Amino acid sequence: FFLQRISTMFKKFDPSEDVSTSTQVKASVQRGIKSQIHEFHPVLGEAVLDELLPKKPPLTQYKIGPHLMLYCRQSPDKGGDEPVFFQHRDGPILPTLKFVHKYPKVQFTRVTVDKGAIPFLLGGANVMCPGLTNPGGEMPADDGETNGLEKGDGVVIYAEGKELPLAVGMMTMSSSDVRKKNKGNGIEVSHFLGDGLWGTDEIQ
Repeated sequence: FFLQRISTMFKKFDPSEDVSTSTQVKASVQRGIKSQIHEFHPVLGEAVLDELLPKKPPLTQYKIGPHLMLYCRQSPDKGGDEPVFFQHRDGPILPTLKFVHKYPKVQFTRVTVDKGAIPFLLGGANVMCPGLTNPGGEMPADDGETNGLEKGDGVVIYAEGKELPLAVGMMTMSSSDVRKKNKGNGIEVSHFLGDGLWGTDEIQ
């Protein structure tokens, strides 16, 4: 599955070796990126996205391997480009953990895993369904009043007792199915605390 390969790629990611090309993102493309981010993280309104990703200077798109794009914004000190989002093929646009940590009050779509899942998550393992359904785990409700999660949704992964997230990934089944089946992979992890992308502050 492709996000397993992303996880493997980012585990030892080295921008000096793994980045092939870079291009400046056109304004129309940047609007499309913001629209996709809003689709998967609906709480992020236009004003918030404009503050996080201002029109100027524009984003820079770095190609990693054949199908992975890393979107970066110019660092405040203008020393290089700071990774902020990434996308594989036509999958969800996912935020980097450092970007999420920098803006802890920004409400990305999130789930929480129980304490027992933490060591596995920090090793880059996928999130199994029980890690989301055990006491301490949490997902958006599937009660008809609020929207649960669908297969393919991008999520930021927090852990029980931890203030900041440990990983990001994509739902491999809906939150409703996670609750019903309660076995197998619930989330394919693509980027986690301590991997090569986490260790990359800037791309020169």
